[in-house]
Amino acid sequence: MGFGGGLAALSSVWLSIEGSLPPANELLATVRSQTLTIAAGDGTILQQQGPATREPLKIEQIPKPLVQAFIASEDRRFYQHRGFDRQGIFRAVWANLRSANLVEGGSTITQQLARILFLNQERSLWRKLKEIRVAMKIEENLSKDQILERYLNSVYLGQGAYGVADAAWVYFSKSVNQLTLSEMATIAGLAPAPNFYSPTVNKSAAIGRRNMVLQRMQEDGVIHASEAMAAKNAPLTVKTSSPKRLQAKASYFTTYIQRELPKYVPADVLKAGGLTVETSLNPKWQQAAEAVVLKTVTENGKWQRFGQAALVAIDPRNGEVRAMVGGTDFGKHQFNRATQAQRQPGSTFKGFVYTAAIASGLSPYKQYLDSPFKVDGYEPKNFSERFRGEMSMRDALAASINVVAVKVLMDVGFDPTIKLAQSMGIKSPLIPAYSLALGSAEVNLLELSSAYGSLATGGMHTEAHGIRRIRDRSGNIIYDAKFTSRRVLDPDSAAIATWMLRNVITAGTGGAAALVDRSVAGKTGTSDKARDLWFVGYIPQLVTGVWLGNDNNQPTAGSSSTAAYAWNRFMVQAVEGMEVEKFAALPNLDNRKPTIKRQPVKPRRISIGKITDQNSEGGSLRQGENSENYQPTRRRSRRDRQSQLRGSLWRSRLQRQTPADPQRYNRLMDRLRQNRIPRQPTLDSDQ
Repeated sequence: MGFGGGLAALSSVWLSIEGSLPPANELLATVRSQTLTIAAGDGTILQQQGPATREPLKIEQIPKPLVQAFIASEDRRFYQHRGFDRQGIFRAVWANLRSANLVEGGSTITQQLARILFLNQERSLWRKLKEIRVAMKIEENLSKDQILERYLNSVYLGQGAYGVADAAWVYFSKSVNQLTLSEMATIAGLAPAPNFYSPTVNKSAAIGRRNMVLQRMQEDGVIHASEAMAAKNAPLTVKTSSPKRLQAKASYFTTYIQRELPKYVPADVLKAGGLTVETSLNPKWQQAAEAVVLKTVTENGKWQRFGQAALVAIDPRNGEVRAMVGGTDFGKHQFNRATQAQRQPGSTFKGFVYTAAIASGLSPYKQYLDSPFKVDGYEPKNFSERFRGEMSMRDALAASINVVAVKVLMDVGFDPTIKLAQSMGIKSPLIPAYSLALGSAEVNLLELSSAYGSLATGGMHTEAHGIRRIRDRSGNIIYDAKFTSRRVLDPDSAAIATWMLRNVITAGTGGAAALVDRSVAGKTGTSDKARDLWFVGYIPQLVTGVWLGNDNNQPTAGSSSTAAYAWNRFMVQAVEGMEVEKFAALPNLDNRKPTIKRQPVKPRRISIGKITDQNSEGGSLRQGENSENYQPTRRRSRRDRQSQLRGSLWRSRLQRQTPADPQRYNRLMDRLRQNRIPRQPTLDSDQ
């Protein structure tokens, strides 16, 4: 009865242990729980949290003497047992009794790995039994080399070092393949009591432990007596460094990634940790972006009175964020101005207004009068406070004419424009108001850049994101990004809008962004009192947005051309070695069918003034449109249109966003005149 009762009790204990073990698939875990690793697109570690090694090594990358040193120190019968070593326990007990001190442990390397990855440091018989059983199951599922690899990458070795690569750096500022035999034995000797045997804390104890490891290696026949003696006599020179896992790269981007994680990972999985997040960041581009942001603020911020900058680059074909800088100094300001700052986009929003107009069937050559204008009490003014008379939509966009932008918005309607902007990628609320045409609604840099990417891809939009895959502790993929592109704009309208935005670069306000070897499309933007300076531009493979300003919303003394120049500085480096791709050819402008329906605004009151010698950039007196017969969408006779177009050729001037060098102004004016094309042109979109 006693035997049967004992057997039943043991069976109950055994079943309880089995029921508390981790699932079989978790036995393949390679990292500890409560960790988070964020990696760049090329696998470079950007940030780590928790007890993780910065440099996980393959067993082939770890020097053989270092592996042998750990086996000699921790588990001399490692290759003979199956996770639990009875002889090792008896030997350890006898050695400790004989020396009256704790000189040898009874846990195998596999048991230690079980404790590191799946259990805790609780000192109890129950935990020890679980440890033994988990070790046995690990041995059933992994090879000896796989066990060693996991152990050597996860064992805690003091001073914040997890794994042998960290320890080599922390204690000796070396990589593992640069360690001497003496240093390898020192690191292997740390495992039983890292703080006590640390050479930075107790050098004499560290030397004694090192010599014991070397003696065991000699006894095991893995080194010669002469090698052991030379290593014992070698001075123990310590050169400390902080753990690499504490070093973070691309901090604004990694904080953005951490904010995104709850969208893709359940709360309990995120809390358990052990995750590795593979992102889309391009380290080379990120480094260039950070340098450009810092240089722009350092060189221009003081005299143009702005203190912050942000930059984001996105691959519009798949929505992947390739670079992100949210400010100049993450250590001082963790606020991410690329994703968290809601700012008025100024004239960059005109890109959506004019795109909606094109999609509604309007011609880029449709003429509008730039003159004093007031609608329902709202009076848009051009930055120069001067007017240019009749001009086409294409030229008005290039010169960033505010009055014309409002009239175009009125012709298309609030709802169609807002719906298009939102479908292209704008997520922030957009209020139907006349000022919307001039960028009064607040947006962030990421969504604005993502929305412009819809033009780069010919009308296809993919949501901006930075996470490609997420892996669990065992390396299994638990999330795989599968964002699909959707059509938000017809290809012809996208091609025409891009053609118009290319004119902004070649003959308008965005000249500073021009690249030597390829065409660029984009738009500058300046909010009220130059509080925000913007440029968003793109090539077929990459869209990049730049913002400059102040956190306290104070006015700057700068120009959006500074943002365009910063864009150029980044893109010159980003396109290095990148294939030149051409934008889609300009489609036939005749007889186009609209793809969105206009809903013209019906104002209660319109007042249109005169263009005089004082407020005209054309230099002559000109009668403004009569407010009583003004109709935003009325058609003109062909003769009238041709006459007005000829009369406007010399009146249209480039709007300057800040007082500028007159010579540069004249050069840009010449470019604008040279870029004018007859009303029904045959165009090469790649010119």
